[in-house]
Amino acid sequence: MFTKEKETMAYNVRRVAVISLGGTIAMTAQTDGGATPTLSAADLVAAVPGLAATGIHVDVDDFRRLPGASLAISDLLELAVKIKTLAVDGVVVVQGTDTIEETSYLLDLVTTVDMPIVVTGAMRNASMAGADGPANVLAAIRVAASVEARGAGCVVVFGDEIHAARWVRKTHATSPTAFTSYPGPIGYVAEDRVRVLARPGASPTIDPQSAATPVRTAIFTVGLGDDGTLLQAVGDHVDGLVISAFGAGHVPMACVDALTDLAKRMPVILATRTGSGPVLRQTYGFPGSESDLLGRGLTSASTLDPVKARILLQLLLMTGADKDQIAQAFSAIS
Repeated sequence: MFTKEKETMAYNVRRVAVISLGGTIAMTAQTDGGATPTLSAADLVAAVPGLAATGIHVDVDDFRRLPGASLAISDLLELAVKIKTLAVDGVVVVQGTDTIEETSYLLDLVTTVDMPIVVTGAMRNASMAGADGPANVLAAIRVAASVEARGAGCVVVFGDEIHAARWVRKTHATSPTAFTSYPGPIGYVAEDRVRVLARPGASPTIDPQSAATPVRTAIFTVGLGDDGTLLQAVGDHVDGLVISAFGAGHVPMACVDALTDLAKRMPVILATRTGSGPVLRQTYGFPGSESDLLGRGLTSASTLDPVKARILLQLLLMTGADKDQIAQAFSAIS
């Protein structure tokens, strides 16, 4: 185990790339009162107090300058290819928080490098009192430079907590502690030291350069009284569908026929809208229950929430995977 002295010596020879995609962390308030992305990656790094004392060498790259909501899957696939070419010890991706839970999981699926890939951002822009960007960037750089985070997959660092990309969720619209995960953070940063306490199991891996087929996927959230009409309408315009279902994987009985029809035409993934816990397999047996729907050809998302399930489904379809291959990939999720 590293002592603080030894860890500081290790950091002195570490090199980290900070890649900015834009987002709140790169925004400043404009004269009309609205914040827009204006800060470069160099600006973000320059605003971090205490960074020089770490001895970590930081390279910067302005890859995009967009709000998180405007990032596209193609942006992240291009970024993944770029990351593979970097001769660094770790990578920090700085972006808007709106889509961090999606982009981090996408990067987790398409990057196979052993070095840490850390995603972070800010809930308060640089013009606001208590802006959280500098602290998050410093913690993210420490994690990216650390030996402890190697092999943990893509992680999200926020508020000195380290979250696995597979489990992290944005659970508050404005709070600086907006990011949580179930069963909890896999580590944290304290007294300048990175501590990783757990690691998620292996994820499917997808070559970003093979994900070239244009496809459209969607999430349909079931609600009280749904009769399947809107479900059919959405299904007519997509190549794959994720059902954000009640509880452990349940839908209204009136939706069963529509889902049966859709599952014959495309991959339909059954996820729970609760935010944590698995889709069950055989606990309930009523029409519209998890066992009924899986028997009709739907594929279980296992413990992936609907947002993460859509990312995996989208990437698999973009590589030309068929229904059996998609089912196999989801079955590997623990």
